[in-house]
Amino acid sequence: MRLLPEDPAEYLRRLGEAGDGPHDIAGAALMFAALDHFGRDLSPHIAHLAEIAEQARLESRMAVNAEDGARALAGLLAGHYGYDGDRLAYDDPQNADLISVIDRRRGLPVTLGILYLHAARAAGFDAAGLNSPGHFLLRIRLRGSEALIDPFNGGAALESERLGAPPSLRGATVEEDRAKQAVEDIEILLRLGNNQKLRAMQTGEMLRALEIAKRMVLIAPRRPELWLDLAQLHEEEGTLGAARDAYHACLALADAGAPLHNEAALRLQGLKRQLN
Repeated sequence: MRLLPEDPAEYLRRLGEAGDGPHDIAGAALMFAALDHFGRDLSPHIAHLAEIAEQARLESRMAVNAEDGARALAGLLAGHYGYDGDRLAYDDPQNADLISVIDRRRGLPVTLGILYLHAARAAGFDAAGLNSPGHFLLRIRLRGSEALIDPFNGGAALESERLGAPPSLRGATVEEDRAKQAVEDIEILLRLGNNQKLRAMQTGEMLRALEIAKRMVLIAPRRPELWLDLAQLHEEEGTLGAARDAYHACLALADAGAPLHNEAALRLQGLKRQLN
């Protein structure tokens, strides 16, 4: 793993310019978390991720198929390092912060999944997160075989049939198909950020939610829905000039006539009446 010695926000901005990925996803998640740990020395965490990568290569070198690989990853991350889902305090914000997850060895499905992705790719597997609703699963492939991993439950291997309800006589449903689709690395990082933002909103920490929304725009600057969300949060906090700029950014990216474009245009009109 290689991290540039630079400001975390600048790292995330460059990541956003690079597109959907693949990226050094653990490094990006660490930089995302570093914005909440100003001045902290990250060298132990960087070293830990490098160690995971090296051990994953060693533990998986004899794997002949994806199931072997899944067992090796679970043995390493859950067995050796003790990573597991936090069932006692699932909504603890620390579970969505990779620095705290490394410190505590507990986390949400998506943060643990990022560590599994990091290890799986270091081991040479084709690895991706899946679009499973309400949970985060990992798919690895090796030599024509594949395995599904549940990072939250000790890296347990799953059967693909368990991703959705039994197929109907007419074939798989749209939901079942989506649950088996791989997602880009940026989607995973946005899912991590969305977890943090929603928890902040649920507890009334709107300035915190606004800060997370800014980070999400940094890593995905070409997504109009993120700019709309940021604009609304700025407007709620009374930072109207920043809200206006975010609405303009949304309008520049959204398709003209699309519902998102229309909503941003209407909100911008209302905002201008407040500013005049």
